[in-house]
Amino acid sequence: MTDSSEECGLAAALKAVTGKWKPDVLCELGKAPRRFGRLRQSIPAVSEKMLAQTLRELEAHGLVDRTVHDDVPAKVVYSLTERGAALNRAAAAFCDWHERFPGREVDHAIQSDARAPV
Repeated sequence: MTDSSEECGLAAALKAVTGKWKPDVLCELGKAPRRFGRLRQSIPAVSEKMLAQTLRELEAHGLVDRTVHDDVPAKVVYSLTERGAALNRAAAAFCDWHERFPGREVDHAIQSDARAPV
């Protein structure tokens, strides 16, 4: 017998993008392939260490491709895989939802729920 969360596509997608910087990186790479430095400039609040870790995790999930070019100095370009691009298209519905129902922030709603009596 399998766990129901293993069969749920939403749960799998959310696990793949759970992390503070993953949505930002996926969004940036959805615009165009980027080198590390360009990604870092596009997301100024992320540290180099966290960006590198996030890219490794996204690569491990099969969402990001890392291509090393034989230039001198070496040139590394990150891009979305077909799987990553499909996830970005699916995530567009969340963006649409946020635009349609602006106002309350999710963090605020979660904090309110945590304080509610059980």
